Amino acid sequence: QVRLVESGGGSVQAGGSLKLSCAVSEFHFSQYCMAWFRQGPGQNREGVATLGGKGTTNRFTTYEESVKGRFTISIDNMKTTLDLQMNNLTPDDTAMYYCAVRGGVQCKTIPHAGFFDDWGQGTQVTVSS
Repeated sequence: QVRLVESGGGSVQAGGSLKLSCAVSEFHFSQYCMAWFRQGPGQNREGVATLGGKGTTNRFTTYEESVKGRFTISIDNMKTTLDLQMNNLTPDDTAMYYCAVRGGVQCKTIPHAGFFDDWGQGTQVTVSS
């Protein structure tokens, strides 16, 4: 059974940076779609970034418009983690952040939350002004 465990959340001031990591285990698919979502208080869960690919090559990343140029999604093959580097954070980035994966398919857009089979428990990011 796939297991996802997020870490790296915390509280920072506006303009600061955080790196989220999602430890992925028991995920044995050559093709995959992996993503970071976030959900603020009273808001729907929204996709922030996705990474689709096959093996360790031909990876394709997609970003939600408001995070383009600030966030970077990547896979650390050695640590088997899905990472999200977040720079120049603003209070609007405050939310619970979740990683999600689905095997057997790739993605070149940000799917809706229902597309994903497995989710982590979330890690809180709070940005103060």
